[in-house]
Amino acid sequence: MTIKKAQVDDLQEILDLQYLAYQSEAKLFNHWDIPPLKQSLADIQNEYRRGVVLKAVDEAGHIIGSVRGYAADGTVYIGKLMVHPKKQGQGIGTKLLLAMEQKYPNQRYQLFTSTRSKKNILFYEKRGYKICDTRKVDEALQLIYLEKYHAPG
Repeated sequence: MTIKKAQVDDLQEILDLQYLAYQSEAKLFNHWDIPPLKQSLADIQNEYRRGVVLKAVDEAGHIIGSVRGYAADGTVYIGKLMVHPKKQGQGIGTKLLLAMEQKYPNQRYQLFTSTRSKKNILFYEKRGYKICDTRKVDEALQLIYLEKYHAPG
């Protein structure tokens, strides 16, 4: 498995993986109208132009994971960290997250997940992220924001 910067030609495959990977989040809410499942190719192309999209590729050349990030106002915003459901638990998500942090060294990193995503919260906390905020989106959805600082030197 290798991690590299995604190319424009990879975006549809990453979007297809996103639709698959975020089914588990939709099931947590019994609601399939969540933003990752509604995102279009044009949306992901805009994110690609704004920052960095990384991909994890298996030996056969298939994209099995991805993460996105961009820097603004002294913070690196990390999002859409995903791994193919059949490939989870093999360290791919950790490698993608670390690779994104290495793209933007010595920064403050922020990401979010739903309060119902206990597995995701634990995953991020094990990697040094701390809860910094909670925001209610609607009656069903509340987001937890996590951050991590890397000091220079």
